[in-house]
Amino acid sequence: MQTHSAIADLRAALKQRGRVVFVPTMGNLHAGHISLMEQARNHGDTVVASIFVNRLQFAPNEDFDKYPRTFQADCDKLAAAGVDMLFAPTEADLYPEPQEYFIEPPSIQNVLDGEFRPGHFRGVATVVTKLFNCVQPDAALFGKKDYQQLMVIRNMTRQLAVPIEIIGGETVRANDGLALSSRNGYLSETERAEAPRLYRLLNQIRDAVRTGRTDYALLENEAISALTAAGWKTDYVAIRQQSDLSPAKAGNGPLVVLAASRLGTTRLIDNIEI
Repeated sequence: MQTHSAIADLRAALKQRGRVVFVPTMGNLHAGHISLMEQARNHGDTVVASIFVNRLQFAPNEDFDKYPRTFQADCDKLAAAGVDMLFAPTEADLYPEPQEYFIEPPSIQNVLDGEFRPGHFRGVATVVTKLFNCVQPDAALFGKKDYQQLMVIRNMTRQLAVPIEIIGGETVRANDGLALSSRNGYLSETERAEAPRLYRLLNQIRDAVRTGRTDYALLENEAISALTAAGWKTDYVAIRQQSDLSPAKAGNGPLVVLAASRLGTTRLIDNIEI
């Protein structure tokens, strides 16, 4: 596996490499990331991963400084997964001068996760655009666990006519259903045992909708109450349209149920398509 930090070196190395498929990450890789790398192989000739912890998508009170950085272990996992090339820029490589131009998503950035993380999706959209311009891939994979992120990027590339196919990778879960996430490492042993409750509640909502229930607000509130009773602090449980995350309407297209809730100091997100 080749590793490059300079943009010019990366571009030179990618010439004549056929169809390039890109998987951006912030490192601290787990089986969910590796699954995306393996899926990427089915969509092109050359698989490129990136590792970059993007300061722009963290609010001042969030965990940028303590975000786990496990670069050598990540490299070993990527090489074992057959990744052809790693782009690992420094902040000086990616932001050689103060970033004054930003990608500003529409109102979708201010709902759900965006309501509780102001500016997050602005930072995501900006860094993804820069990474796309550095790698210039034919396709890119993003995990469905970060469903709102996937929607922002998919809609951005479509509206800006970016010639990159956006592919959603299925969420990888532990045996008890917990969605794999770098932040799971913050959970205590007791919290880790409690964490699968979130997935179970999302399944209950999905099953209820499938049986014909359309009282979506009540379903959402029931799940929030169950989490609160178990000691969670919930930002949202929401049933939305898959296409644009607008409020769910019966008979108006496929739905997705999304949730974000804190267990101790760890904020967990998850979703299930219906």
